[in-house]
Amino acid sequence: MNPRLRQLQPYPFQKLRELFAGVTPNPAYTAINLSIGEPKHATPEFIRQTLTEHLGGLAHYPVTQGSEELRAAIAGWCAARYGVTLDPATQVLPVNGSREALFAFAQAVIDPGRHVKRVLSPNPFYQIYEGAALLAGAKPYFLNTLPENGYRMEFDAVPEDLWESAQLLYVCSPGNPTGKVMSLDDWRTVFELADRHGLVVAADECYSEIYFDEAAPPLGALTAARMLDRDLSRLVVFNSLSKRSNVPGLRSGFVAGDAALIKDFLLYRTYHGSAMNPAAQAASVAAWRDEAHVAENRRLYREKFAAVMPILRGALEFDAPDAAFYLWARVPGGDDAAFTRELYRDRHVTVLPGSFLAREAGGVNPGRGFVRVALVDGLEACVEAARRIVDFCGDRS
Repeated sequence: MNPRLRQLQPYPFQKLRELFAGVTPNPAYTAINLSIGEPKHATPEFIRQTLTEHLGGLAHYPVTQGSEELRAAIAGWCAARYGVTLDPATQVLPVNGSREALFAFAQAVIDPGRHVKRVLSPNPFYQIYEGAALLAGAKPYFLNTLPENGYRMEFDAVPEDLWESAQLLYVCSPGNPTGKVMSLDDWRTVFELADRHGLVVAADECYSEIYFDEAAPPLGALTAARMLDRDLSRLVVFNSLSKRSNVPGLRSGFVAGDAALIKDFLLYRTYHGSAMNPAAQAASVAAWRDEAHVAENRRLYREKFAAVMPILRGALEFDAPDAAFYLWARVPGGDDAAFTRELYRDRHVTVLPGSFLAREAGGVNPGRGFVRVALVDGLEACVEAARRIVDFCGDRS
């Protein structure tokens, strides 16, 4: 077996199952699971209908590059959303969700050579970044994002000699789990570092369409590059329909940006066997071309945050996120794992310990003492969960 597999840590939800081993939740309560970032709003009917109308396409092998219609739909969406003009033939590549693409991209980009390369990542982080780096023969370097630094990646803390071996930088905006959106100044710093050190920037923007002010969508990497008069060299953006359109099971997303990187990534994917099936492509075209269902999706999340945050204030310590559907909350007592286990036991509410989403770096695990609360269930369930959390905290005090 590949010895690099031994470097992988259990996924957060495996750790969660182990944390709950032997625990019987209070039978007086029904289960409410706010641990996993899986959208539970209904899939729009027009997407479902389009999918079923194109099942005949399953009789044909799809091409890895995706259909011209899908690439054009994605490029059109990027033009409307980010104000950039992309060549659908060379700068857009459909993928089977952002998760598999974020992982595969590192395998295509990293050149370990005789010296181990470094992959920079925020901390806490989406664990795919770490696994992708390790299995590509690279070594992760984590930049802690803490309340004290406004949940920003502090690049000044990176040792100067490390930049010589740095090859790939993962950024996530809006951030998972903090909901932090990178500013134009943040992007200016990222682009300057990329140009100075020859870094490839992988911008994970899968939460970009879950935000609270319809007049102020989160700044994306493509828009930032345009505003800073920078071309898209060494920049690749990842996005997905999963959160935007409530179709996590469709496994549909895209990669866009530097045409040279897209060309090489396409070559890799041709061998990887990762073409999207034709029915999913047709449904994706329909989804990318419609914004009404996305605005309604945002309305539902706004409603939940408006209802839940006033209930939880005083019980948990948190800032309202800039975007995404998570609350990143500090727990009383500071032991996030014990808090999660006891909340599950006493109130049958599941959240995710923040320490499971981070690694110790610089002597600190920046997730310790926090929990991630995913407001993905319906309004009634989220409100009920918040009330149970408040009662639970009161019992513990």
